[in-house]
Amino acid sequence: MTHTDSQLKAILTRTKVIAVVGASMNPVRPSYYVARYLSLKGYRVLPVNPGHAGKPFFGEVVYGSLAEIDAEVDMVDIFRRSEHVLPVVEEALEVLPSLRTVWMQIGVRHAEAARLAEARGCDVIQDRCPKIEYQRLFGELRMGGFNTGVISSKLP
Repeated sequence: MTHTDSQLKAILTRTKVIAVVGASMNPVRPSYYVARYLSLKGYRVLPVNPGHAGKPFFGEVVYGSLAEIDAEVDMVDIFRRSEHVLPVVEEALEVLPSLRTVWMQIGVRHAEAARLAEARGCDVIQDRCPKIEYQRLFGELRMGGFNTGVISSKLP
């Protein structure tokens, strides 16, 4: 399913808690800087990565699995290869009763997992990044697609 900009904006506005599956402790990995960005925007980001379970991560502790999370989770953001998505979605649907959105990162798609989540009433976004969509929809991207953070009085 293709979502309109207004639907994506509504999803990002209603979401408060995001479980990031495949969160990395490596600052050059997309899952690290996306999680960091989302946490800086006010989302509670719950990192999930069995290889880093118990370690601190932006004010939270890394969970080994979705089943370990005891908070109400609105969205699962999946940083796993497409072939590993189905078990993640199945677990999320089983253990996260307040789940409203399954988000698969850029390059990640899984038709069966999407059908399962949609059948349970979840919005499913595939092959997109919530950081990029947030920046685009809430006016943080410049003409070239970057927010450089540089303030200048010179015209482009």
